[in-house]
Amino acid sequence: MNTDTTTNASLLVRASEAETLTGDPGGTIALLADSATTGGAITCNRSTFRAGADGAPPHFHTRASELFVVLSGSLQVLVDDRVHVLGQGDALLVPPRVPHAFGAVAGVDADVLFVFTPGMDRFDYYRLLDRVHRGEADPREIGESQERFDNHYVDSPLWRETRS
Repeated sequence: MNTDTTTNASLLVRASEAETLTGDPGGTIALLADSATTGGAITCNRSTFRAGADGAPPHFHTRASELFVVLSGSLQVLVDDRVHVLGQGDALLVPPRVPHAFGAVAGVDADVLFVFTPGMDRFDYYRLLDRVHRGEADPREIGESQERFDNHYVDSPLWRETRS
């Protein structure tokens, strides 16, 4: 992986070289580019979700916009007070402070590219989630990390009803 972060430097991340987290039984996360490797421009990961698997519960970010690009399958996404179903090729941009959540549609896998801008140091957040899924970390650490990783959890009765 080319990790030169000087101005105007390119970054190439080969899928075969990306760190892939597999602790979540609902899918995998490939860590592609983080703030440290992009000079703060973006953070990017690719996640696969098994049919009907939950992705993230309702939350918002205070500093970053989050772009979802569905590479294949279908993704159910809560955006504020509406639920959308995104299909292959669909893209959705969620601006800062807008509550959102996501998960694969029942009966359908989803392969999704996520891009945050500006970039944030989020890879340690994904690693924490992976350790929690493996039973190597306390789930309370996720809630305690909200400020550090700009991932602020909120309640959504609509999302609970939709995903039940």
